[in-house]
Amino acid sequence: MTEPASAGALDRRFALSARGTTARTEVLAGVTTFLTMAYIVLVNPSILGQAGMPVASVAAATCLAAAFASILMGFVANVPLALAPGMGLNAYFSFTVVQGMGVPWPVALGCVLISGIVFLILTLVGIRQMIVAAIPAYLFAAVAGGIGLFIGFIGLKNAGIVVGSPATVVALGNLHQPGPLLALFGLLLIAVLSAWRVKGAMLIGIVATTLVAWLFGQVKAGSDPYSITAIAGTAFKLDLGGVLGFGGSKGLGLFEILFVFLFVDLFDNIGTLVAVTKRAGLMDPDGNIPGLKRILITDAVSTMFGAFCGTSTVTSYVESAAGVQAGGRTGLTAVVTGLLFLATMLVAPYAQLVPLAATAPALILVGGLMMAPLVEVAWEDPDVAIPAFLTVAMIPLTFSIANGLAFGITAHALLKLLRGKAVKSDWLLMILAAMFVARFAWLASA
Repeated sequence: MTEPASAGALDRRFALSARGTTARTEVLAGVTTFLTMAYIVLVNPSILGQAGMPVASVAAATCLAAAFASILMGFVANVPLALAPGMGLNAYFSFTVVQGMGVPWPVALGCVLISGIVFLILTLVGIRQMIVAAIPAYLFAAVAGGIGLFIGFIGLKNAGIVVGSPATVVALGNLHQPGPLLALFGLLLIAVLSAWRVKGAMLIGIVATTLVAWLFGQVKAGSDPYSITAIAGTAFKLDLGGVLGFGGSKGLGLFEILFVFLFVDLFDNIGTLVAVTKRAGLMDPDGNIPGLKRILITDAVSTMFGAFCGTSTVTSYVESAAGVQAGGRTGLTAVVTGLLFLATMLVAPYAQLVPLAATAPALILVGGLMMAPLVEVAWEDPDVAIPAFLTVAMIPLTFSIANGLAFGITAHALLKLLRGKAVKSDWLLMILAAMFVARFAWLASA
């Protein structure tokens, strides 16, 4: 079968022939990537909704932000990398920033915008490379694992499988209740589909669990009529004035929020880039990623756009590797994924009808998948194992990515100092550790 007439223009624009692919292959790869990450349209609103944000609005904002970011990545950087609001950062936004610190969600969106601007500036002036070089690679893996436990714990809590206990802090919930039963059904279904390598397993599981919930009367249809204009509930609602008005302990909290948004987005993006470009054969022999600056600029601009739409930090998705596995090698894959997210806006507001018990299994399994980088940690080496463990443990146990980062980086820096292994090039690492120590001292006296 011959390629369509438009294939020639696509070939020239995306260098399809040069990368050994075709327009048909790229389209199929884009669909595959979309199916593996479309769950975010349902999961992101359920998480940000717990911050008091309108669920239907967040669903529409999620689709628009993912569409814009993926299409921009395809055209600007020409890599098969799709983007959407990041898992982990949305949980930090909702549970730590809004619920834990008491920051109103419009102000939190303002923090997301500022972090995107700072990220863009750091990329343009080259400071990004300095920050990446200052943090040991094993801590990247530990942060990913800690966020995985964080997300999984939130899923178990939302499902009612794990509940609070005054005697033991947490305990097993009542599995006879409809919520936990629905979540366990969804967990089993997604796990089986994933084991069979079914594309879109998480999305299928969420939809199927929602249908079962409807059949058993666990979902109440909303009275609000459908409208694509639902995005107006969050679009341009960010409050920069509220961000700039922070003072005292709130000012320190602002720094912490910006640091976590920036740090996690930066290293999550780097980790995803390495994984996807390596699998796609786009990495050069020296381990460098061609067009890295364009990729990072796109990521920063996408985060800023997402903040204006009304969603948490937008970042690259490791699920893009599924599209690469299906043959995607160019930005056309990302463009197709983005167009599918744009089309999904037509039904996005109905995400408010999806119960927490239906999205909880996806959180649990996404958390499990995020544990994979922990194999990169040299657990037999105390110099590595102790900071890594503190990072992994403190993120879920304190419900704060910031605390995990603080303990991990500080422990790493102190071990280097006390063992006499610190060198002149560690100056930035030591500054970061000192800032974290100051943060703990400030919080203790507040």
